[in-house]
This record gives sequence, C-alpha cells and structure tokens, in this order.
Amino acid sequence: MKENRKYYFTVEGETEKWYLQWLQDTVNAEPTSKYRKISIDCPIQKNPLKRAKSLVNLGKTEITHIFDYESNEEIHTTQFQTTLDQMKQSQSVGKSIKYLLGYSNFTFELWIVLHKINCQGCLTHRKQYIKSINRAYSECFENLDQYKHEDNFKRVLSKLTLDDVKNAIKRSKAIMQNNEDNGLVLQQYKGYRFYKENPSLSIWLAIEKILQDCGLLE
Repeated sequence: MKENRKYYFTVEGETEKWYLQWLQDTVNAEPTSKYRKISIDCPIQKNPLKRAKSLVNLGKTEITHIFDYESNEEIHTTQFQTTLDQMKQSQSVGKSIKYLLGYSNFTFELWIVLHKINCQGCLTHRKQYIKSINRAYSECFENLDQYKHEDNFKRVLSKLTLDDVKNAIKRSKAIMQNNEDNGLVLQQYKGYRFYKENPSLSIWLAIEKILQDCGLLE
C-alpha cells in the first residue's frame, strides 16, 4: 500500500505558495507516483527562525526556505544575509530542524520562466522578467504586479505540466553549470552557497528531490 509523504517549506510571497500548492496537486494526480499522496506545508513566513520555533517537534525535519536575492545593493544583500542567519539559528532551537536554501537570483520569476524557455542572460532589474514571462506563456502582462494577481498567476500555472517542471530543473542545472564554467565565485555564508550574479538559483534542488522521491524523474 502506498504511503503518504510530507514536505516542509517557508515562502515569502503568495506566488511561491500558489506554485507549491499547484505542484502538490499535480504530483498527487500522477498515478505513477510512488506515494499515495504528498502534502507540501508552505506557510508565508519571511523569518525562518519564527517558523522553526512554532513547529511541534516532528523529529528530524528539513525545511526549504524560498526567497529572492533581489540585487547586489547593500539593503538587499543585508536582507539576504539576515535570512541566512535566521536559517542557521533555526538549527539550534532543539527541534532537529535543518533549513535548506531555495534562492532565486534575481527573483522567483526566473524559476517560473525556466519551465518554458531558457533564461541565461544577465538582467539589470527585476522588472525585466516580465518580457520573458510574456514570451514563455503567450501573455501580455503590463508589469509584474499584474502577473502576480491571483487569477493571472493561476492562469499561468494552468499552462504547466510535470514535464515543464522537469525541464525547469534541467535548465536550472545548465545555468549553474554555466556559472561554474565561466569562473563565477560561489559565495559561502553560514554554510550556505550562492552566486551574487544572476541568473542563478537553488530552488530546483527541493523540487528535484520531491520528483525523485516520487519516482517521477528518470
């Protein structure tokens, strides 16, 4: 008899939460999955330490925090490091919690774009993702705010399949390999690794693990 499986995330915005809920439903609709049902626990919580303290002791638990490396400006790099500090502190609250890094540089939109098309070029501002989103999904959003409206974003999700998720993982790996091949410096902070340059991301690692666990990746 198939078992159930639960995955833990924290996210910083609604689009990330809606995406993970879509992924949960899509995996559960796949009859070849090894699990009868997966559930993805993904509250909106910008402070990983607060999340860790609120959890009832579940034994050894991994949580992936999905958030953005928004730019190399001091305010954004400080915010990013503060979040990494909180993730590290979460591992010492006596609950056997390990926080994993699921970042996107610049933003979560990069991950969404990669489901349909490549996005290798370096951008100078977050708002530039709207052009790639419109091209990838045959949309004509005027700006990111319009795209992030619930009805609009869920229409984008309705155009996705599990094959698209697999392609996003492949494209993400290609981006990170390209960064390495080009000699970019992989930053290390509190045990977490990331690139300051865009495009780069690690969110795909958590998604890949879910598909692997479910036997949905070749």
